[in-house]
Amino acid sequence: MKKKKNFSAPSQKKKRFSDPFFESEGGDNKRRRKFAGDDDIESSDDDEAYLSGGEGGGEEDEEDNEVEETAAEKKKRLADAYLEKIRAIASRDEEDTQSGDEIDREEIEGKRDSLVAKILQQEQLEESGRTRRAIASRIQAPEPGEGFRVLLKHRQAVTAVALSEDDLKGFSASKDGTIVSWDVQSGKKEKYSWPSDEVLKSHGAKDPQGRASKHSKHVLALAISTDGRYMASGGMDRHVHLWDVRTREHIQTFPGHKGPVSCLTFRQGSSELFSGSFDRSVKIWNVEDRAYVNTLFGHQAEVLTIDSLRKERVLTVGRDRTMHLFKVPEESQFIFRASASSLECCCFINNDEFLSGSSEGSIEHWTAKKKKPIHIVKNAHTSLIEQRSTGMLSNGDIGHVALNPESVSSSALSWVSSVAVCRSSDLAASGAGNGLIRLWKLEGESKGICPLFELPLAGFVNSLAFAKSGRFLVAGVGKEPRLGRWGRIANAQNGVAIHSFKHT
Repeated sequence: MKKKKNFSAPSQKKKRFSDPFFESEGGDNKRRRKFAGDDDIESSDDDEAYLSGGEGGGEEDEEDNEVEETAAEKKKRLADAYLEKIRAIASRDEEDTQSGDEIDREEIEGKRDSLVAKILQQEQLEESGRTRRAIASRIQAPEPGEGFRVLLKHRQAVTAVALSEDDLKGFSASKDGTIVSWDVQSGKKEKYSWPSDEVLKSHGAKDPQGRASKHSKHVLALAISTDGRYMASGGMDRHVHLWDVRTREHIQTFPGHKGPVSCLTFRQGSSELFSGSFDRSVKIWNVEDRAYVNTLFGHQAEVLTIDSLRKERVLTVGRDRTMHLFKVPEESQFIFRASASSLECCCFINNDEFLSGSSEGSIEHWTAKKKKPIHIVKNAHTSLIEQRSTGMLSNGDIGHVALNPESVSSSALSWVSSVAVCRSSDLAASGAGNGLIRLWKLEGESKGICPLFELPLAGFVNSLAFAKSGRFLVAGVGKEPRLGRWGRIANAQNGVAIHSFKHT
């Protein structure tokens, strides 16, 4: 495994992109800017203006800095808030026991503190990977007719879905530029309205250039903060947009990326937001302070997918056939190289284990201790053309022929376009364009990944999200893939589908 120090850009001169997406927005004049450490990073004049707060913003920034809390104070505040949340959960378990006697109250508080300690200890064990919630073995196979239920439709392919921390509310975005929030139970939806160009500029947006001007509302990524206050979106306009979930209002725009924003994730329990882009970089933002923090370099091609947990670590995959684990405080990164033609998606299992999907149709199980996958499931999504000829799936099960893909090549249908893991559990899912979502059981390092069963769903599965409880799975599907138009499944639906699970 290659360990690469620092996130700074390579010293050699970079080749200019021929794609109009990546044409320079600030001209050819470059200035040198110092980051923490010994490395220099080139930045355009536009970046300088943005990082310095824009025109006339210096004095205000100095005044803000004088009253800002320190990093230690912020960590303490966030830790206290999280502890209060855990205490509230523990208190609900004890709410039936009430007494005016002081001794009884002390006993209740003691039980509550013990329950809080047990919850925190269990979370620590789950995040470290030392234990997993056993959910996969408890899920019952669906009965005939118990498939995905279409929750809502979009006019064009859905590119991203996300769930709130309490699993009550969902969010979806589409190539048509719409962002919708919806109630998981009732399906009642509310649309986010894009503000005018004048309001966007007042919130920090810059004029798009080249092809970006034709797709300024084309959304590719969504992320929801742990506290449920913020939603972030990104897409073809090269900006990261911040929304207030309570009012559905646009509140801030973060410029800085030189290519489309392809992926977003919030670090759990914090105000840190990470964005990946076709410009090969990952940027860090602080949504509370509405500020740029840092840029992480390392990928040599477009960044496609990003994920994070509670630790200050970021997992990314790119078209350079590599997966990177950035350790932000240590300013280091681990690089995992795949034998696949291209890695398409990734997600954390826990802090030291990851799952990825590739364009050659395989699913890989990784650990931070090894530079190669510890387990590979090949032909995880056998194409429907192969299913017709054999009548079997890669694990020997009878296939469900759900669509007619004459216009799409068989290899394109088997691309693993999305993977998801139910948090801190042994349950995972993968999606492709072959008409099936597959569920997997994550065994230990010695046993690997075991198939559970298939869930028929026509279309390209561009995004997956598990409920934290493991009670249901949400899929964002479309007639086209998330990051292109190289394939089309005419009889698929553009929308959000949900599948509920029965547990034993």
